[in-house]
Amino acid sequence: MAATSSHTQTPIALVSGGASGIGKAIAEKLAAAGMNVIAADVAAGPTGTGVDHVTCDVTQPEDIDALYPHVIQTYGHPDVLVCCAGQGIHEKLTEGDPAKWQKVLDLNIMGTLRLLRAFTPGMLERGHGDVVIISSVSAGQAYPYGGIYAASKSALNIIAETLRQETLPKIRVTTIAPGVTDTSFFENTISGYNTVESIGYGALSPAEVAETVLFALQQPRHVSLNYLTLRPTPQPF
Repeated sequence: MAATSSHTQTPIALVSGGASGIGKAIAEKLAAAGMNVIAADVAAGPTGTGVDHVTCDVTQPEDIDALYPHVIQTYGHPDVLVCCAGQGIHEKLTEGDPAKWQKVLDLNIMGTLRLLRAFTPGMLERGHGDVVIISSVSAGQAYPYGGIYAASKSALNIIAETLRQETLPKIRVTTIAPGVTDTSFFENTISGYNTVESIGYGALSPAEVAETVLFALQQPRHVSLNYLTLRPTPQPF
């Protein structure tokens, strides 16, 4: 498999936010492709999917401190790290709750940074690795009620490109920016509520996003797909 062309053992993938939604679909897709997959999530994951589940809250440094040795000792160094844990928020900047903003920023940004800091040094030491960061088409956009969420995803885009430049050619870094996707994302948004149906653009399936992740990972090692956007065809932004 291209993600592990520099060695022959079964590739190991760690997926944050892997118990539901896009993260779950990615974990299952990578497992079906022959990888050993560990899903790290605050929630318990489903059984019988070929994915091992580990409880981890990426907003808690002590959880990352425990996750790292557990993964290394139980499975080995990950060849693939997928940072998918995240949450939405739908609040006006003039009326919202800063405590909620902090929660979203800590999960979406700092949770990703903690994982990168823990696992990318091992990739560099071994001379290869893939990092996939799940962003959003909201990154770089300005729209009412979306400032905090869009800012968090914009930050991830900058983090991903910085990581790419700091770690090339050993680590390939791919940012995936999905549009509206049929998950519980909107129900779990910390403030505000919309349904996929009310948005009116149709929706991607989590499996379609997962297929895009696998496509990027399966490229030859000399090919790096750094930024991929996918959205329902009617979605205008």
